[in-house]
Order: sequence, then structure tokens, then C-alpha cells
Amino acid sequence: MFRRAFWFTAGAAAGVWATTKVNRKLKQLTPESLAAQAADKAVETGHRLKEFALDVRAGMLQREAELGEALGLEAPVDDPALPAPRRAAALDGGAPRPPHPNNHSYNRNEDH
Repeated sequence: MFRRAFWFTAGAAAGVWATTKVNRKLKQLTPESLAAQAADKAVETGHRLKEFALDVRAGMLQREAELGEALGLEAPVDDPALPAPRRAAALDGGAPRPPHPNNHSYNRNEDH
């Protein structure tokens, strides 16, 4: 008699456990739950990408500082031993050339 009661109780408990487990899994597979999981994963991936970008930027700034120090680019701007920066002249394209005094074209492909 005790055997039957034991196995009946064990079977009932296993049935309740299996039913609960299946119901939880079914709730996880609903469209709303899947959408929420996907949104959570997307947010987590975004945070990881942001952290990676910040780490890369910090490493880049550190390496630029190291290179600037090694090359002596950290000198003060007022130092008379350094020539004036030439970047501004190169970027603005320079002043236009004045016309040649003889007004001759020097195009080799031009017919004479």
C-alpha cells in the first residue's frame, strides 16, 4: 500500500513539475517575450559597442600623446626656434597666381 502511495505521489509531483516547466517555456516563446528578449540583447550590444569605442578612443589619445612626446610635438607654440606652421597656407589653396607678363599661354597642346 505504501508503495502505491509513494509512486502515485512521485508521479503527481513529476507531472506538476513538467507542466510548470512547459508553461514557462511557452511563455518565453510568445511574440511579446521574444520581442522583449531581442530588445534587451540589442541594448546590451549597444552598451558593449559604446564601451569598445570609448576604450579605442582612450587608447588612441594615449598613443597620440606618447608619439607627440617622442617626436617633440608638445613644444610651446611661442618657441622662436620652431618655424611658423604651414598647414593654413596649404589648406586654403594659396593666393591665385598673377597672369604672366607676356600673356602667353604655356599650354603645349594649344595650336600656334
